[in-house]
Amino acid sequence: MIEPAARPLPWQQATLLAIKPVTRRVKSYRFRTAFDRPMLAGQHVDVRLTAPDGYQAQRSYSIASAPGTDGTIELMIEGLPEGEVSGFFDSVAEIGDTIELRGPIGGSFVWRPEDGGPLLLVGGGSGVVPLLAMLRHRAAAAAQVPALLLYSVREADEAIAAEELAVRARDEAHFDLMLNLTRAGGRRIDGAMIGEALGKLGAPRHVYICGGNAFVGNAADLLLDAGLEPGRIRTERFGG
Repeated sequence: MIEPAARPLPWQQATLLAIKPVTRRVKSYRFRTAFDRPMLAGQHVDVRLTAPDGYQAQRSYSIASAPGTDGTIELMIEGLPEGEVSGFFDSVAEIGDTIELRGPIGGSFVWRPEDGGPLLLVGGGSGVVPLLAMLRHRAAAAAQVPALLLYSVREADEAIAAEELAVRARDEAHFDLMLNLTRAGGRRIDGAMIGEALGKLGAPRHVYICGGNAFVGNAADLLLDAGLEPGRIRTERFGG
């Protein structure tokens, strides 16, 4: 029997509703959208810009917001001077603009409340964004699921959603935050740090790792060295 082809994801117009600073280089952008399928925590969208001469630039961005029914999504985009798309958002985009996007995309790096836990999330830099969507969804729909976020950034002021994460760690009974700073005498994630995280959380049912290639590879190797089964670990990588 031949399986029917999956429905192609349509490009659609999304309206920019709000822009807010998150860190000195990252901003939050909230869009009104009309997806034709349910969204899952951990998915991303493709964004496409078209110049007057027809030239197009396209990039993928993780969705920071939890699945909801209000018809909006939040993206967190780091402004890069050399970035064709991120540079547009950082210095040109205004509230009321419409842009093309399609999604939600992704079926492996996702978490649903029925997946349960314990849940170990490991993020490097802006790789925390899809993990943030999972934490927001967990808090709204499955707050009893134990979760720990091990988040590594260079400096404290580069931590995305730092205040929100600190409040969650203070107020949510089953959530722990480990914030690792690699500059000013800090260190990269190592075996001792992984051991501390596992000691706090216990054996995780699911592990999600997101960040640059080197970060993800190192974190996955450390978790395997700690005895975790490969089937429990899901990864998402970006950059070179």
